[in-house]
Amino acid sequence: MTTVLSPEIVVVDSMAERCDRCGAAAKLELSLAGGGNLSFCGHHANKYANRLVPMAAKASLETGFEWAGRSPSA
Repeated sequence: MTTVLSPEIVVVDSMAERCDRCGAAAKLELSLAGGGNLSFCGHHANKYANRLVPMAAKASLETGFEWAGRSPSA
């Protein structure tokens, strides 16, 4: 059985980044466990949440954004 732990979650007031997928305003920035960062708009952050959680060491969420990758206990 494999257990996936959620990345560390940090909430920030605002983000200056743009989505790496479509260029819209980012709502999520991930620090990857292997190094580097990815940023996503709300749509793409939630669409790819199940793929992003296992590779993220830290997730920065914009205030008010409900990310599908955030565990219910977080």
